[in-house]
Formats: sequence, structure tokens, C-alpha cells
Amino acid sequence: MKYNIRGENIEVTGAIKGYIEKKVGKLERYFETPPTSDVNVNLSVYNDEQEIEVTIPMPNLLLRAEEKHIDLYAAIDLVVDKLERQIRKYKTKINRRMRQKGTPKHIFAEMEKDFYDEDSSEFEDEGFDIVRTKRFDLKPMDSEEAILQMDMLGHSFYVFTNAESGETNVVYRRHDGKYGLIEPS
Repeated sequence: MKYNIRGENIEVTGAIKGYIEKKVGKLERYFETPPTSDVNVNLSVYNDEQEIEVTIPMPNLLLRAEEKHIDLYAAIDLVVDKLERQIRKYKTKINRRMRQKGTPKHIFAEMEKDFYDEDSSEFEDEGFDIVRTKRFDLKPMDSEEAILQMDMLGHSFYVFTNAESGETNVVYRRHDGKYGLIEPS
């Protein structure tokens, strides 16, 4: 994994960088072959509170977690724990699905390419300020897998290609905590 560590209101020292690489590097044990994706780490300090955000894009999965703590090293430990839980949850779900379909269970180890390409430039469109544009491949999946991806990202909606119909769908979290699915008519 290649590390891209950026600090906001904090200087990223060699000790901090080494600790992040050591802790996040332990996630490689969950893969048969080490992923070749970039690890994007953003560190920031606001009012004596340290915040760390880690994003690891892969072809079929986007791992993302953030934590705040008064101690930066504790925040790093907490964010790595979150990422480990996400990987275990996803791996268990994929392995269960693969066993049911009778295919090999080691699909999780094949994730080696980038999942999305991000462009954070600003655009203006008819009086509305678009402050960020994201581009990503819509992977064919079912609504259950899309909900899992949405929950892992911590978002309230997720856009995907329906594997059965081949059309673009959206799953979203309703105010009552349940999920909804938007399909084109």
C-alpha cells in the first residue's frame, strides 16, 4: 500500500507517519496478496481535538473511517479498529454469499485496483456552487450489497448498478432507520 498522509493545522512528523504506516499496515493480514491501492490519511487539529480520516479505495470496496480524540495516537488506534471491523464484516458477508453460490471464497483477496477517482475542484452551475465532484465505477451488485457498502461508508445513500436489471439504482436510509430503493421506471 502507498501512503498519502496530509496534515491540517498539524505537522506530520516522521514518528506520526511511521506509527500510521505500522498500524494501517497491519490491515494487510486480511488479504492474501497485499492491495496496491493508495491509503489516504488526513490529520487535523481543531480546539485541542485530534481528528484522523483514513480512506482506502479498492475495486469492490471502499474502506473509510474517521475518529476524533484528544490524543492523536489513540485516534489512530481507534480508526484502525474501525477499519478492521469493516473488513471482517464485509469478508464474512462475501464468504457467506460465495459459499451459498458454490464459488471460491477467496474473492476478497482479489481487490487490487482503485475504486474511484476524486476531483475536488469547484464548479458553478446555474447559481449553485458544486464544491466537490466524485467519479467512480458503478459496480454491478444487488441491493443488499449496496446497503452494506453504504453503511461502511457512513453515507445516507448509495448509487449502484443493479446486477439483475443492469440499470442504475439508489439505496437510501430512511428517517425511521429502514432502507429504501429507487429504481427507474
